[in-house]
Order: sequence, then structure tokens, then C-alpha cells
Amino acid sequence: MSDRPCVLVFSGADPSGGAGMAADIQAITAMGAHALPVLTAITVQDNNRVHAVMPVAPEVLLQQARTLMAQVPVAAVKIGIPGSAENAQAIAQLIGELCATHHQAAGAAPSWAQKLYREPPVVLDPVLRSGNGDALGRDDAVRALAPLLPLATLITPNGPEAASLAGRAAGAAHGNAMAHAHVLRALGCRNVLVTGGHDEDSDLVINRWLGPDRQQNWSWPRLPGSFHGSGCTLAAAVAALLALGEGMAQALTKAQGYTQRALAGSYAIAPGQRIPQR
Repeated sequence: MSDRPCVLVFSGADPSGGAGMAADIQAITAMGAHALPVLTAITVQDNNRVHAVMPVAPEVLLQQARTLMAQVPVAAVKIGIPGSAENAQAIAQLIGELCATHHQAAGAAPSWAQKLYREPPVVLDPVLRSGNGDALGRDDAVRALAPLLPLATLITPNGPEAASLAGRAAGAAHGNAMAHAHVLRALGCRNVLVTGGHDEDSDLVINRWLGPDRQQNWSWPRLPGSFHGSGCTLAAAVAALLALGEGMAQALTKAQGYTQRALAGSYAIAPGQRIPQR
């Protein structure tokens, strides 16, 4: 067993160090877990714009993850951009393999120990485009994410992402955040947290959670400026806290507080979006 719970992370490389895998590793480490980084794509970007995305070949993605899964216990999974529809299918296949391994181990364990072999929670950050609207993959992002939605323990879309995902499924993008969350739940996502950072008409950022048997809202003061990698930070922090054994409500509360503090302490590396202090 590892000294720290490990989070298997599928994400792209951001050379600015502000989003993607860099953000995931920093946030997971800050929460007290360990990141197992599996690259899905190489990107050409700075702290403001994404200029190119080059997906890793799916067979390379599979090799990276299976090598880790054969040796290291995986306590949670965090998914960022898959980079391509083929990579999304490969990640879905890997999650199936991971769950099968845990079921097999649970079946061989005494009854009192079976809870130790629960399926690793899967946190999906459905990044459809960058903060400035740049594409983050070579395929239709909404269509590419379809095989991952039913596998997600938690999905963390912002408002526009929730509308796009729900609209594609329901045939229309109309409705409020909770209406979109209900559509995503119907697609198989067990928990949906719709973040409100894009609703700039309010002085508050309101994040809305819809779970299997409860819903809850959190309100946070809207901070001045814009931030590179805030969604990555939140999703990765939740994944780490779930890996540490926190319940969903407690993990969401703690991860949001951590993200708010990281944004409040953000710093500039160039004009434009600021880097969260993770």
C-alpha cells in the first residue's frame, strides 16, 4: 500500500504551468494525495490562448496508464481533456479495467475488508474550450466526452459547458443550471457540480450541486480578474479529497474553499489571466 492515496490523472500538458496537468499535480499534492499523471495531449499555449493541441496516440495513453495500474493502487481518477475521441474511448476502457480489478479484489477479500476495495471515484472536468474559446481537441468535444459521462462519480462543468452537454443530449440548450444538472444525471453522472464563474452579472459565484439524494448551493465572492486553470484546480482537489476518504459533500466544500483561496492569492506571469496560488 502507498503512504499517500494516489489519483490517476488524465490531462493535457500546459507549458505555461497554469492549467492542465500542472494544475492537477499541484492541487492534488496540496490536498495530501499523490498524482499519477498520464498525458493525453501536448498543447501549445500561454496563460491566455491555446494555439495548438496534439493528442497523444491512444495506444501510448493505454501503455502509460496500464503500467501504473499494474503496480500502484489507484484511489481516485481525475479526467481533464482527452484530446481526441479515441483517447476518451481509451480512458473509458481503462476505467472499466480498473473497476473490474477492484471487484475481483473485493470478491476475494473477507466481508469486513470489502469496503476497502470500493471502485475509485471518477471526477470528470468536461473542458470543452479554453477560457478564451480555443478548441482543446481535434474532435467534437461534446461528442468525445459521451462515453465518459456514465462513468463519472462527479462532473464539474461550468455554466456554458453544462448547457452544451445537456443541450446536445436533450436537443436544446435552454434551461437553468439545475435543469442542465438533471439532464446530466439522467445520462449517468451520479453527481453534478455546475460552477457559476461565467455568470458575470452577479457579485457572487454560485456553485450548484445535484447528487443522487440531495442538492446544495455554495456562494463565493466574485474575485476581480480572470484565472488560468481554476476549473482544473477545483476538480483535482475534489478527486484528491475523495481519494483520502472524504464524503462527497465534505470534499466539495473543502475543495471549493481551497480553490477560492488559491484564486485570491493568484499571481501574474504575463498580462492576462492570473495563475492560482495552489
